[in-house]
Amino acid sequence: MDMIKVSANSRTAAVAGAIAGVIREHKRAEVQAIGAGAVNQAVKAMALASSYLKNDGIEISFSPEFVDIEIEEKVRTAIKFVVESRAVPVVE
Repeated sequence: MDMIKVSANSRTAAVAGAIAGVIREHKRAEVQAIGAGAVNQAVKAMALASSYLKNDGIEISFSPEFVDIEIEEKVRTAIKFVVESRAVPVVE
């Protein structure tokens, strides 16, 4: 499973579609963003992916964590979101 990398210029709907597709296939996705604009786009995409997946009866949750990554021999701090499908409560 590949990391879904989001930039400040990423299209929200495209990222949401990628997240939904990975969740449908693997039940888990990882989304990575560096910078405030990228984190904003990632969070909006996860919210949109949630609505896409609700139509299929799938609910998701995500948890953020800091990760250090190396870009051009420099260490940068990124936010990684672990997105997972979760059990949908049965309403009786």
